[in-house]
Amino acid sequence: MYINQQKKSFLNKKRIILSSIIVLLLIVGGAFLYGKSLLEPVEENSKTTVNINIPSGSSVSAIASILKKNDVIKSEKAFQYYVKYKGASGFQAGFYHLNKGMDLDAIIHKLTSGATGYAFQITVTEGEQLTQIAAAIADETKYSKKQVIAKLDDETFINQLKKEFPDTVTNDVFNKNIKHPLEGYLFPATYPFNDPDTSLEDIITAMVKQTNSYVETYKAEMKKNKLSVHKLLTMASLIEEEATEKADRHKIASVFYNRLKEKMPLQTDPTVLYAAGKHKDRVLYKDLEIESPYNTYKNTGLTPGPIANAGMSSWEAALHPDKTDYLYFLAKSNGEVVFTKTLKEHNKAKEKYISSKNEK
Repeated sequence: MYINQQKKSFLNKKRIILSSIIVLLLIVGGAFLYGKSLLEPVEENSKTTVNINIPSGSSVSAIASILKKNDVIKSEKAFQYYVKYKGASGFQAGFYHLNKGMDLDAIIHKLTSGATGYAFQITVTEGEQLTQIAAAIADETKYSKKQVIAKLDDETFINQLKKEFPDTVTNDVFNKNIKHPLEGYLFPATYPFNDPDTSLEDIITAMVKQTNSYVETYKAEMKKNKLSVHKLLTMASLIEEEATEKADRHKIASVFYNRLKEKMPLQTDPTVLYAAGKHKDRVLYKDLEIESPYNTYKNTGLTPGPIANAGMSSWEAALHPDKTDYLYFLAKSNGEVVFTKTLKEHNKAKEKYISSKNEK
């Protein structure tokens, strides 16, 4: 009986020890996995850019704090321990462009390789409208989208731009029917800025200055074609918004010019969407009834002003349209554009390539 009790006690102790070992292994394993996770990216495969400034003389702990505050790392302590473990040193002050998809090794490599040299950058893409550009500025700066739009529409500021760029910003932008005076005047490009506190005026001026540089380049051609800057930007914007990757912009330009010559309404869908102030994949018949000077189904001639910015390919097309007899075009589902000379041909093309009964 005594022997059985001893055996039972031994087995219980054995079970307790074994259980303790298992629990310990689980704790150690869990801690290892957790620690490993702290070294991984905040967001796997993320391309979200984060602009940070590492002040001169920053310690590793200060750098860790900045990175955590900007949500580039998961843990300040983990970063500090990892830097010590790797023996990393030589962190350099300046502005950096990191992203949430970077692990600690990539971040350390960046910070020890040297700064990018600018505080932030704003990328304006072709075909963007002023409100979209305002959002892009707001995303990269301390200014709200509402503040940016207010500055873009500010008459006093626009008059300053008129004085600085008299050949580009003219009284045409103050047409009473224009939604935003500087619509189409913010050139598509990437703009880097060295000062994180760059004023809104300087940001916008840089974009208008880029447009002005191309105006200077094409001044002689505009004069030859009897095109003012405002009309060129307006026509280029219509071409930009209608063109697909496979479209021949010079042919699209020819259609617009031919219709203007014939005093026909341009009937281009992007102007209807701009008038409505919304984006849609498809324009329906009811959309064409909107009352607006931008609605080219109800009005002849060009819109009061540009409906977006335009890239150089659209500028070139506006200045050098093909010589054709085309009066109509439509885009197929694959992006190819079909050009036709008569309404009858156009309607046949619509029947062949556009199948929705709700489509105009």
